[in-house]
Amino acid sequence: MDARLRELLEELHRAGAEHDRDEPDRLQRLRNLEPESASVLALLVRAAGARRVLELGTSNGYSTVWVADALGDGDARLLSVDVDRERSDLAARNLERAGLADAVELRVEDAASTLRGAADASWEAIFLDAERSAYVDYWPELARVLRPGGLLVVDNVLSHAEEVRDFRAVVEADPRVSAEAVLPTGAGLLLIVLGSRGER
Repeated sequence: MDARLRELLEELHRAGAEHDRDEPDRLQRLRNLEPESASVLALLVRAAGARRVLELGTSNGYSTVWVADALGDGDARLLSVDVDRERSDLAARNLERAGLADAVELRVEDAASTLRGAADASWEAIFLDAERSAYVDYWPELARVLRPGGLLVVDNVLSHAEEVRDFRAVVEADPRVSAEAVLPTGAGLLLIVLGSRGER
């Protein structure tokens, strides 16, 4: 990552933190990924060599910029979805500033609709940072659209452990999950890898 892009990311994170400090309504906050978690997410995308990545929860595009940069050049694509038009527009402007707009498709759409419309095994990596109350309902579709060997990264699993307890129980009981781990980075990242059915 070059110095110009790192400076932009620092600016976006600062602005997001300041916005959230002054916003009493949780749903109106930007709720950006912590820088250390964003760095780990980008490293995982690079290490996996993922070329098709789905982000559920765009916000202002902070994490989107990290992931798009990790994809590198070539035909790799990132689809990022959010239900908030204003935030998606803000993300589009930030991606333009980062010089990464061509690598990302932004959609104003509910995550459940995006998942239902995706083909089986169509994503090599998925980053989930949306409304936690919906995660249990998302799981069947997440498991369907993530390719075997693919990586699912879920944020806030330590900071909001009670809110994702049922989701984690569903994941742990699913035989398609071949590996999972929690990284105590930022608000806590849950890493899930799918394998063949019965492989654990």
